[in-house]
Amino acid sequence: MSESRVPRLRRFLVCEPRHFAVQYAINPWMNPDTRVDVDLAQEQWTALISAYRSHGHSIDRLEPVPGLPDMVFAANSAVVVGGRVFGSLFHAPERRPESSHYDLWFKTAGYDVYRPGSVVEGEGDLVWTGRYLLAGTGFRTTREAHREAQEFFGHPVISLTLVDPYFYHLDTALFVLDDENIVYYPEAFSPGSCEVLRRLFPRAVLATRDDALAWGLNSVSDGRHVFIAPQAEALAARLADQGYEPVPVDLSEFHKAGGGIKCCTQEIR
Repeated sequence: MSESRVPRLRRFLVCEPRHFAVQYAINPWMNPDTRVDVDLAQEQWTALISAYRSHGHSIDRLEPVPGLPDMVFAANSAVVVGGRVFGSLFHAPERRPESSHYDLWFKTAGYDVYRPGSVVEGEGDLVWTGRYLLAGTGFRTTREAHREAQEFFGHPVISLTLVDPYFYHLDTALFVLDDENIVYYPEAFSPGSCEVLRRLFPRAVLATRDDALAWGLNSVSDGRHVFIAPQAEALAARLADQGYEPVPVDLSEFHKAGGGIKCCTQEIR
């Protein structure tokens, strides 16, 4: 079956974890007393970039800025669809300065950037499916931002309510496999949101809490290869059974800050 899965080459924007640390707590995974092995974090991040490149994907880099330890989580900076950039307005004051650096990168690269007036955290909570945006709310991104995104892109935006603080962003509880299907952890969502996902994706791969706690839902798929945390063995096995090719990449140092593979990866569409 894997021969029928066709990968699509992607372009990713990333930011080196040169200044990565856990200096504050803005989600349940973070503890300022946690020691981060910066050298290991750098090695793990470099392995992710190498994995992307070895599968044909292109990489753009943004220079990290001292004093912004979470800047490595590039996905939170924006969502880009059809060459249009919808920027971020972070919930936590500690992260708000990141937006201007990402905005400047996009503008220098020739993109117009929309600055939202509502709290929104990029691809953390706005997930492009190829037809519409799935949009998370409940902990960070506001429903008003969903409306702003719909007006900006002119694509339908489907609001989904997150209910488990450990899965505070949509990209910790759901990821897109290809143009037809997704993977998600049902218990991370309100009952009504679960029903919406069941109707939209009746053949979705359902994840367990163990899969989600192992950062299996913070994955990146190119339609065939799924870059996934090696700790999510059971989920990777189920995906392999369905014809996808798991590519394990360990970002365990970043889990200490509540981030993983997708958090470190901004897709430029």
